[in-house]
Amino acid sequence: MARKRFDVGRVALLSGLALIFAAIAGTFVLFRSEQRADVSVVQTLQVQERLNSLITRAQETLLGESGYLLAGDPRFVARYVDAREGLYGELAALTSEVQADPVQSRAAAQLDRCWRSRLAYTDARFAMARSGRVDEARRSIRLVLDRPITDRCRAIVVGMKAEEARRFERQRNMADRQATLLSVWLLVCAAAVMAFALRSTFRALSTARNASVARDQLLNANTRLHEEAASREVAEAQLRQMQKMESIGQLTGGIAHDFNNMLAIVIGSLDLARRRLDQDVKRAQEHIDSAMSGAQRAAQLTSQLLAFGRRQPLAPSALDASQLIRRLSELLRRTIGGKVDFQVDPAIGLWPIFADVGQLESALVNLCVNARDAMVEGGKLVVSTANVKLDRDYAVTHPDVMPGDYVRITVQDSGAGMPAEVRDRAFEPFFTTKAMGKGTGLGLSQVYGFVKQSGGHVAIESEAGRGTAVHLYLPRHKGKVAESESWQTGPETRLPGARDSEIILVVDDEDKVRQLAVDALRELGYIVLHAPGGEAALAMIEGQPRVDLLLTDVLMPGMSGSQLAERVEALRPEIRLLYMSGYPSDGIVSDGMLTDGVALLPKPFTIAQLAARVRQILDEKTVPA
Repeated sequence: MARKRFDVGRVALLSGLALIFAAIAGTFVLFRSEQRADVSVVQTLQVQERLNSLITRAQETLLGESGYLLAGDPRFVARYVDAREGLYGELAALTSEVQADPVQSRAAAQLDRCWRSRLAYTDARFAMARSGRVDEARRSIRLVLDRPITDRCRAIVVGMKAEEARRFERQRNMADRQATLLSVWLLVCAAAVMAFALRSTFRALSTARNASVARDQLLNANTRLHEEAASREVAEAQLRQMQKMESIGQLTGGIAHDFNNMLAIVIGSLDLARRRLDQDVKRAQEHIDSAMSGAQRAAQLTSQLLAFGRRQPLAPSALDASQLIRRLSELLRRTIGGKVDFQVDPAIGLWPIFADVGQLESALVNLCVNARDAMVEGGKLVVSTANVKLDRDYAVTHPDVMPGDYVRITVQDSGAGMPAEVRDRAFEPFFTTKAMGKGTGLGLSQVYGFVKQSGGHVAIESEAGRGTAVHLYLPRHKGKVAESESWQTGPETRLPGARDSEIILVVDDEDKVRQLAVDALRELGYIVLHAPGGEAALAMIEGQPRVDLLLTDVLMPGMSGSQLAERVEALRPEIRLLYMSGYPSDGIVSDGMLTDGVALLPKPFTIAQLAARVRQILDEKTVPA
């Protein structure tokens, strides 16, 4: 009898353990199945994202075709070539990603052939245009012979998306079924364990207790698994938010620090100047100069912010970078200080480049200041230039580079250098290794934004303890170097004034800015009319027989500056035009460049800058914007 009780208890125990093992095994199998389903879902999302990217690339190729052949803009050729190569890359990546799926693999192959057939039309039209048959190429577009192919390509993409959506739905349904099966399986196992435990209560109480404990542990482990996954997702979201806020804090801290310093100079200097106007005119003048310097630094910071966002309008001209660094060397030497051995090595016979002189100078100053800060104990800093050719092999490893001739400007220091993790993030916005409030993290971002906006490339060579070299690659310009002509007038220069009682109409919705411009122009001897907006300005022009120059803001409520200029040109084409703006809009800027024929006076400006710019427009000189 004892033997029988022992056997029954052991059987109950073994049965319970077997069920627990089965539950664990089933949980593991279903969990792995869910993992595979998750992988399949990720693959589906990747394919859908690839299809969206492919559509974008395809649209860019069509835009490049229309822009070049219909609009006649040669800049769209490079955009088309980039988009076509990107489209081929997306097609290759899509083929690789769906190769395990026979249906999608066949569709991807069809899509590849379809787009290549479609782009063959475009390549043929480009060939027509290059051979002088532009009208024939345009007629080919209007005949839309390639529309069936384009529609077929789109239909294939739609079909692939639909297939991925169906696949996603199948995986989701499978995951739901597996989760339900897992829950049912656990409940069945739990019920079976409890049944065996109740049956063996009087014969094997300890065995039943152990089985119950094992069951609870299994349920708890499953619960903890889900809780840990949820906690991890929350923690990751919090970490991303913290990193985002840290970046914003770095930016705002740096900007607030710089602006507060500048405002402290402006406010303090003006306050002291006001107190000493009646006592010590010379000291008052010094304080006014100090306030002007602080205000100019604030203007430079806003310019940096615009350059970082690639919203700074560029006024490029053909120039010699070697001549520029020779001219800039003394300023850089004073900026860097005596602890650093500063040298320039300009190449002879350097190719011309087409860039904004002011922005290039600012970029070089930024790089030299960063190099100086990296050499706390002093060192050597060299600025050099060279002609280089970036070939296709280089372009393969640097996707943002077009093969061709470039002028390389290098700023090389012997400072502390950068570790790899810092070098890789050097041009990221908001990233800085300086302490909070010591910098905005926009200096190198400004350099990067300017070079990319100019069609160039930036590269860094650096190693911790061995110095840093920053290379700016700017495309070679085939034209001649423009004669250096500056409209910046120093404080000691006699300001150019009015001639022949010239009349200027000033339009700005900001009363104080408008009044400042009016007072300054009257000080220069001009007869000045002014209006707060476009409608009032048009009324004045209609009633005024003579107006020599329209000086207007760009962004104004109601009628914008560019709209006003169009109305004035139609009404009085002899009136010359000069825009003034602190944030030029699309009305006068195209692809980051000032529109041809547009003259701009950036805000804020000095009276000297206003005088020189107005005089040049009235004298019909061609000057850099």
